[in-house]
Amino acid sequence: MTIQDKALRNEWHPVLLSSALREDPIPVIILGEKVAVFRTSQGVHAFKDLCIHRGVPLSLGKVKEDELVCAYHGWSYNGCGACTRIPSLPADRAIPVRAKAIVYECVEAHGFIWVCLGVPLSPLPQVSNYIPAGFKEVLMGPYTLQAAGPRIIENFLDVSHLMFVHEGHLGDSAYAEINDYQVQEENGVLTSEEIIVYQPDSDGTGRGLHSRYVYEVFSPLCVAFTKREQGSDHLFRLFLMVLPVTEQESKAFMLKQRNYAYEEADEVFVKFQDMLIEQDRIMVENQKPELLPLDLQAELHLNTDRLSIAYRKRLRELGVTFGTA
Repeated sequence: MTIQDKALRNEWHPVLLSSALREDPIPVIILGEKVAVFRTSQGVHAFKDLCIHRGVPLSLGKVKEDELVCAYHGWSYNGCGACTRIPSLPADRAIPVRAKAIVYECVEAHGFIWVCLGVPLSPLPQVSNYIPAGFKEVLMGPYTLQAAGPRIIENFLDVSHLMFVHEGHLGDSAYAEINDYQVQEENGVLTSEEIIVYQPDSDGTGRGLHSRYVYEVFSPLCVAFTKREQGSDHLFRLFLMVLPVTEQESKAFMLKQRNYAYEEADEVFVKFQDMLIEQDRIMVENQKPELLPLDLQAELHLNTDRLSIAYRKRLRELGVTFGTA
C-alpha cells in the first residue's frame, strides 16, 4: 500500500547506487510504491512499475533503442512515458491516448539514483548544497534494515550510544559523559554545536583520538555529521540517506568523505561501516515502539538528547506521519 505522506512524497529518495543501474531496469519500492528505474542515453528514468495494458511490472522488461519494452506484449514506452509502439496493433491504427506510463521525477547525483514520487522541493537532492569539494569519497549501501526510517535517522543522531553499541571503536564506556550542547536552525537545517567524544578507533584506521562532532539534519530522512580531530585539520564527513520502503523496512545509503589518508583503500572504510551497521541493526530492529514517538512525553529525555528532541519536533512541524507515532 502506498504511504500518503506529502512531506516525504515531495522529497528526493536514494534508490540505487549509480553503478548498480546498467542495461536492465531495476524494481525498487518507495513509500510502498513499486517503481521501475532504468537508464537510457538521455539519462535515468523512473516509472510506476506497472504496464497499463495488463498490469505486468515494467521492471520485467528491457531497454531497447532508448525505450522501455514491456516483457508481456512488447509495448514500448519512451523516456516521457508515452507508448510509442504496440506490436499487435495494425499499422493504420493510432496508439490509444491512455497508453502511457506513470512517470516520476528521477535524477542521478553524487553516485546515487534519486526518485521523487511527488513534486520535488528542489531540482537536485537537498544534500547537494552541503557536499564540500576536494574530499575523497566512498559510497556505501544499500543496507536493508527492518526498521522505520525515522528510527534509523535518530540512531545516527544519538551520540551517547557510541560508547556502548560501538565500544572499542567509536567510544569507550569509561568516557561516556557528553558535554552540553545546543541545536540551531538556519534555512531549515538543524545543526548541533560541537560534541566531544573520545574514540579508540574513529574511522577504521586504528587511531585513537578525541573527535569533535557537528551534526546536521537536512530533511526527514537525510542527515550528516562532520567529525574533526582535536588539534588537527583532518575532517571526516558522513551523510546518511534513508530510503523508506515501508514503515517496517528501510534501505540506508551512505556517502563518506575525508580530507586525509588518501592512500587508504576504500574497502577499509566500507568494512568498518559494515561492522557499525550490524551493531546498530540490533538496536534499531528491536526498539519499541517500532514507530518513532513524536509526543515528547512518551519517552524520557536528557540534555544529551537535544538533537533527537529537535529532530522529533521538526518531523511534527513538517507533518511527517510515515514511521512516526
